[in-house]
This record gives sequence, structure tokens and C-alpha cells, in this order.
Amino acid sequence: MQIGSGISLNPYAQSGMSLNEKESEEFKNKIKSGEISGKTLSQAYLVEYSLQVESYSSNNLQAQSAPFDFAKVKDILNSIDFQSIGYTGKPIADMTPDEAKALVSEDGYFGVSKTSTRLSDFVLSGGGDDIEKLKAGREGIIQGFNEAEKLWGGKLPDISYETLDKALASIDEKITSLGGKVLDTTA
Repeated sequence: MQIGSGISLNPYAQSGMSLNEKESEEFKNKIKSGEISGKTLSQAYLVEYSLQVESYSSNNLQAQSAPFDFAKVKDILNSIDFQSIGYTGKPIADMTPDEAKALVSEDGYFGVSKTSTRLSDFVLSGGGDDIEKLKAGREGIIQGFNEAEKLWGGKLPDISYETLDKALASIDEKITSLGGKVLDTTA
């Protein structure tokens, strides 16, 4: 699932496609009857949020890794929706090696600082002050990172691990400031 695709994995979420009146009434009746509880609805939203974070994280980390080995990542480059992660520059596949290196440099769009900020900001803005959402978002980043490793075929370039550490540190700081505890699941 791509972020911003308008397609929701949560069957009860309202998306760009509106429910017809019959479905809407059925949904309301299920809530009123207790068939769908607030807890169930909240859990469904939490799962959807976690999946969105995982997808966003995976796309960012794959894009960040792409400039290091063009032969290995041609298929990966074609599978990434760069616009969904905010990149609208020159297509990476069309870049010279120097342009690609600039893209992942300290000031580049896919450098450690900017990528970790995009990842953590996505989770922090989506999670707000809800510790469980923040933890779900944190887990989504880790799952996205693991997915990027699988697609890469093994260990990602060091820049990706630096980015992961920096993004998680920002999220962990927020969770701790709210009185939560963070269980590190990256090992």
C-alpha cells in the first residue's frame, strides 16, 4: 500500500471512496449493537497506521540505498513511488554517479538528516501524544527497514542504519517525554 493512495486497508475507514447509504447504515448499526466496539475500531486504525508507516519507511530507505549500486537496484527504483515520499527531482535512474552521491550527501534529499527527519516526523505527526500510536509507528519503521533489507538482498549501506538510528532516537525521545518506555526491537 502506498501512502496517499486513497485505498484503506481498514474496511471501516472512510477514504476517497464514500460508502453508499446502505453500507453506512449497516456500519452505524454494527457500532450501536456493539458488534464493532470502539476498541476494535481503534485497533483497526492502529494496524492501518502501522502499515502506512511501514510502507513509507520502506520506500524512503530503499530510495536512500538506491544510488550505491545501480545494477542491483534497477528493479527497486522502478517499484518506488518517489512522489509519495515527497521526492520530485530528477529520476534516480537517470542520474550520474556524482548526482546520486549528492542526493545521499549530508545535505541531500536522501541524506541521513533529511530522511530520518521525514521518517520520524511522519510518525510523530501521526502519533501525536498517543504512546501506543508512536510505538506502532516506531515498529512500522523497523518493519519497513527489514523489508528494505529483503528487497536489497542483505545488509543495506551504512547510511541506512545511521538513518534508522536517528529516526528511532527522535521517536524514542517523544515516547519517553510522555512517560512511556521503549523496548528496542532492532536487535
